[in-house]
Amino acid sequence: MKARTATPLARIQLLILDVDGVLTDGRLYFGAKGETLKAFHVRDGHGIKLLMSAGVQVAAFSGRRSAAAAARLRELHVPTVVQGCRDKLLALRTLTKRLKVDPLNCACIVDDTPDLALMAAVGFAAAVADAHPVVLSAAHWVARSPGGSGAVRELCDAILRARAGSA
Repeated sequence: MKARTATPLARIQLLILDVDGVLTDGRLYFGAKGETLKAFHVRDGHGIKLLMSAGVQVAAFSGRRSAAAAARLRELHVPTVVQGCRDKLLALRTLTKRLKVDPLNCACIVDDTPDLALMAAVGFAAAVADAHPVVLSAAHWVARSPGGSGAVRELCDAILRARAGSA
């Protein structure tokens, strides 16, 4: 019998999530008092929970600071959330060193060009359907859904399928 070759998704031990444009649709809503509101898709949250239950670690790196994002990620029990992150590559290196995870066993899902260095540093780079064209061309995988509309769930499901197939 021929040995099965594991896909890059089957090796994923850590998923890095961008927030704005990935977990949200990228739009910012400002209330009358200047508060920022964001909408999150419940299916993305369930996918994150399923992935963590299967032993895949999840972290979120965001260039912005947001109380709404912090609350949602806290509700999902995502253990590592780096907000106001100016250097996601450095954040990746720091986190993978702490967790003793090879960056080639990491995936990320992003939407815009500030994340190109992060995409190049991980073993599996994913993009939401409505990502910037340069990001789409750099991605190993592109979700069918746009950011904030289930794209993260699609990636979580793909990782879980790949892990089940390699067992």
